[in-house]
Amino acid sequence: MDVMTEREARAGEGLSPDLSPAAEAKAAMAGFLKELKGFQEEVKQSLQHQEERMTMLDRKTMSYGRPALSAAAETEAPHRKAFDAYLRSGDDDGLRGLVLEGKAMSTAVAADGGYLVDPQTADTIRSMLVSTSSLRAVANVVQVEATSFDVLIDRSEVGSGWATEATAQAETSTPTIERISIKLHELSAMPKASQRLLDDSAFDVEGWLANKIATRFIRAESAAFVNGDGVDKPKGILLPAKVANASWTWGSLGYVPTGAAADFATANASDCIVNLVYALGADYRANGAFVMNSKTAGAVRKMKDADGRFMWGDSLQAGEPARLMGYPVLVCEDMPDVAANAYPIAFGDFAAGYTVAERPDLRILRDPFSAKPHVLFYASKRVGGDITDYAAIKLLKVATS
Repeated sequence: MDVMTEREARAGEGLSPDLSPAAEAKAAMAGFLKELKGFQEEVKQSLQHQEERMTMLDRKTMSYGRPALSAAAETEAPHRKAFDAYLRSGDDDGLRGLVLEGKAMSTAVAADGGYLVDPQTADTIRSMLVSTSSLRAVANVVQVEATSFDVLIDRSEVGSGWATEATAQAETSTPTIERISIKLHELSAMPKASQRLLDDSAFDVEGWLANKIATRFIRAESAAFVNGDGVDKPKGILLPAKVANASWTWGSLGYVPTGAAADFATANASDCIVNLVYALGADYRANGAFVMNSKTAGAVRKMKDADGRFMWGDSLQAGEPARLMGYPVLVCEDMPDVAANAYPIAFGDFAAGYTVAERPDLRILRDPFSAKPHVLFYASKRVGGDITDYAAIKLLKVATS
């Protein structure tokens, strides 16, 4: 009896004892609808907060996005405006407070006075260096973040021998590893412009500066990669000792003679070119290329084989180099002319034989005081170069033997 009384008390809890069953159902439905409405308001607020958060994240992402591709859109990037202001007036506040997109950075603001370089200007200089007639166009180019670049060379082979089932296996020779360290040197250029020219808003100061720096770097690099002595500059391909190819050893470059004391041989002049090609090992010839200057190229393109056919073939496609015996020709003006005991032509796999190591950053300092009323721009980068495989390059020597 007590249990039934407790259940009836719980069932009627919160309801007036004077309400009819219909009224009780109506009151219960009203409570349910009230609770449902409250739940809907909570869901609505949660969705609104989520939408506000997504909008905030989108705005943060868009602030670091690439400029729009539309021609009508504003494509002037903040770093270009800051760089232009620095070149024209020396105002570096925009550079120091600028946060660039990571993949667009070419250098960093350094405490020792280095400044940000407009990525487009740095890319323009880099592309001009690659596309010119320098050994860089055919060499192996690596970018490093150190003062030197070490190359490990395995110039020997693991020994082997024939053996039978019953005989003891003799010990064979082990490979020899050699380290070649390429030191990076500072390459600089210092063009100048009048302050009046810089004040002219129609003057493309970035394009002018990139062209001047690239021109200077091209001349300095090209000369060093061929004739550099390694003293505050890269080591050139003509620096090592030269020996007759039959006596070649590691650390020197093998040469093939032209057959004449001061020029190409009068008869069968093309034979020396054929001998030069086949002096190079077959594993290097697949990627072989000739390097010579314009004067030498003018003499070589007149050569004919035994059947009277020209050995030189001009390219029929724009941007492709001429070919000699089917191999590309790089015309590099720093190669020596044809003269007694000179080495006017090099042939080899330069991607394997010569390595250019450089730091990817480029620095520009503005000096408005040293050459008034002109403004000097001191640009610098660090680069080095050296032969990394002496077997991959052969030379042609103007001599009888």
